[in-house]
Amino acid sequence: MGFRLSKIYTRTGDKGETGLGDGRRVPKDHPRVEAIGEVDTLNSQLGLLLAGLEELAHSVPAMQDVIDVLAPCQHRLFDLGGELAMPEYQALNAAEIERLEAAIDEWNEEVGPLENFILPGGSSLIAQAHVCRSLARSAERRCQHLNAVEPLNGVGLAYINRLSDLLFVAARIIARRQGVAEILWEPAKKPE
Repeated sequence: MGFRLSKIYTRTGDKGETGLGDGRRVPKDHPRVEAIGEVDTLNSQLGLLLAGLEELAHSVPAMQDVIDVLAPCQHRLFDLGGELAMPEYQALNAAEIERLEAAIDEWNEEVGPLENFILPGGSSLIAQAHVCRSLARSAERRCQHLNAVEPLNGVGLAYINRLSDLLFVAARIIARRQGVAEILWEPAKKPE
């Protein structure tokens, strides 16, 4: 790519438009820009999760495995943002989806089957993993909306879908390795 920002503000977006990597100018609420924004928000929240995991890894070494799986996802989300900003650019590939699926399978084996719905919580890291999961679903919806307007190439839609699955299982593996019980959903009592 080779582009570096030498100046942060350009004043070219002051009237509600922004430039894409392919040179087009679009409104800042264009579905493509909305999708880029959701992917960026997810990436920022994933960074917060990783920072917390790094702090915990000093006392719980088993968290390093979680970090090793999730840290590359920040880079791949940046790649996805690049694909969204430059429709002809393709960075993601099926091997990355396979990497996520392998981690999901391995972690699922460790945590066992889900026997009830679980709530986000138990620890700040578990809750943050669920925040990331829900933002991945939001980013997926934005990408799907964009795909309906301007069809997307590549594996980006599958990647973001699989990432949300990974983040769900990551929340469960974090709970297990922290020794924190998952918070099970308690349905409302039926009126008598």
